[in-house]
Amino acid sequence: MSDSHSQRYQFFDQHPEILNFRADILQGLSSPEPYISPKYFYDEAGSRLFEEICNCDEYYPTRTEVSIIRDNIDDIVEILGKDCLLIEPGSGDSYKVRLLLDALRPVAYLPIDISKRYLQDEAKKLAAEFTWLNVHAICADFTGKLELPYHVETTNKVAFFPGSTIGNFVPEQAVKVLEEIKVMVGEAGGVLIGVDLQKDAEILNAAYDDKSGYTAAFNKNLLVRINRELGADFKPDQFRHHAFYNQAEHRIEMHLVSTQDQQVEIDGQVFQFDRDRSILTEYSHKYSVALFQQLADQAGFKVVKTWVDKDRLFSVHYLSS
Repeated sequence: MSDSHSQRYQFFDQHPEILNFRADILQGLSSPEPYISPKYFYDEAGSRLFEEICNCDEYYPTRTEVSIIRDNIDDIVEILGKDCLLIEPGSGDSYKVRLLLDALRPVAYLPIDISKRYLQDEAKKLAAEFTWLNVHAICADFTGKLELPYHVETTNKVAFFPGSTIGNFVPEQAVKVLEEIKVMVGEAGGVLIGVDLQKDAEILNAAYDDKSGYTAAFNKNLLVRINRELGADFKPDQFRHHAFYNQAEHRIEMHLVSTQDQQVEIDGQVFQFDRDRSILTEYSHKYSVALFQQLADQAGFKVVKTWVDKDRLFSVHYLSS
C-alpha cells in the first residue's frame, strides 16, 4: 500500500464485540419468546451470504433500490450537495455507495459496520478504487454510542442508510434509530434512506425464502457463529428456516424453528427448545410512503424528496435535520 493510500485510509475500532455479543445472546435466548438481534447476522460468512441473497431473482429490494438511485442520481446529488461528508451506518459490501461516490465527490466516506474484517476489506478496496477518496472506517454498532473521528466533526454530514435496514426495527425503535442518525449528522445534515414498501404477500414471502437456500443458510449461520464465538453446542441442522409476512403488523418475520426436542448450552446456561419452538431472528417492517414520512417526522426530520420505482416496490427518501 502506498503512503498516499495509507493516509487516505484510516480504521477506527470502537466495538468490544465479544462482550456485547455474549450478553445479548444470553439475554435474547432467556426471553419467554427467544430472539437474536439481526445485527449479529453479519460476521464475515453472513456478510458474504447476504451478497448472494441480494443477487437472487426473488430478492427485489437491492436491484430496485439501485435502479431508483441510478435513475435519479443527478437529482440526488443536487439535493445532497457535493463535498459533503458521507457516512454509511451498516455499510456492508459498499456496493450501493459506489453509485454515489463519483457523482457526489464527498470530502470523506465513513463506513460504519459491526463486522470488523469485512469492513476493513471493503474500506481498503474503496480507497484503492477511488484514488481521490478519504475513507475512515469505523468498526462499531451504529445503534449504540458512536463517536465520529474528531477531524471531520465540522463538516456538513449526510448519512446514507440504504437497504431498508430501518425496517429491522419496530416503529418505536425505528424512531430512536433515526433520532440517533439525526445526532450523527447534526443540525445542518440529512439522510438518504431506502425504505421497502407494502406489497403482495407472495412477493414478500418469496424474497425471504429464496429457492437457492441462501436466506436459510444466512439465518442458520447465526447458530454457527454462536457456536464458534461463544463455545455453544447448537446443531444447526436441527433448526429450520421459517420466514413469512405478518399482514397485521406489515412485516416479514424470520425464525429458526427447532425440528425436535433439544437442549443447547452456552456459557454454562442450558436452554430448552421443544419441537416447533422458534427463535425470532429478524423483523423487516414494510411501510407506505405516508407511514414512513410520519415516522421521519416523529424523529424530527423533514422530508425533502421521495423517489419510488414505477412498480411501487421500494422508496428512497432524503430527510433533512
